[in-house]
Amino acid sequence: MVGPTNPPAADGVSSAASLPALRRRMRIARRQLPRHERLAASAALARQLATLPVFQRAQRVAGYWPADGEIDPLPALLRAIAAGKACYLPILSPQRPGRLQFARWWPGAPLRHNRFGIPEPVAQKSAWLDPHMLDLVILPLVAFDGSGNRLGMGGGFYDRSFAFLLNHAWRRPRLVGAAFNLQRLANLPRRVWDIPLDAVVSEQRVWAFTPL
Repeated sequence: MVGPTNPPAADGVSSAASLPALRRRMRIARRQLPRHERLAASAALARQLATLPVFQRAQRVAGYWPADGEIDPLPALLRAIAAGKACYLPILSPQRPGRLQFARWWPGAPLRHNRFGIPEPVAQKSAWLDPHMLDLVILPLVAFDGSGNRLGMGGGFYDRSFAFLLNHAWRRPRLVGAAFNLQRLANLPRRVWDIPLDAVVSEQRVWAFTPL
């Protein structure tokens, strides 16, 4: 189901000062999901994503390696690869501190752990892509609301990397958040540097904030 609205979530936050406590609470909630529910949700997420025109059109699709209880986008990337698309994972950029670049990923691709312990593809720097070269990015998140606001882990990597999208004339790549349904909140504050999402996809439905 695609649509901009949903019945109001149980709670939300209206002040940035409340974000650290909210972030802790939401991370605990997603980590507490049983493994069988997590696996079923990731498979359902892949099915939901595959129905989106923006997914079907994209030729360069980026995801992430799940950590800290995040919903797993890798089943969706496997669908993309089966459809002939090129898939990528983020790399912490040594040339641009605090920003991301992207390297090609496929099942069995060599990986190494970054300083946060998250696997990254092993690839020559000449093969890395800058964010603006992607068509679709599937982003992790800690929480989201019905207006397309995203609460991340607090490092600001995605906001800095995709800050060029604040110039609304540039619409590539499209940003789609991936989440468990329980991560939906009634409202989140939007700061001037926050990059709004084009959509969020959960195991249950799609929230579209721009035409997909």
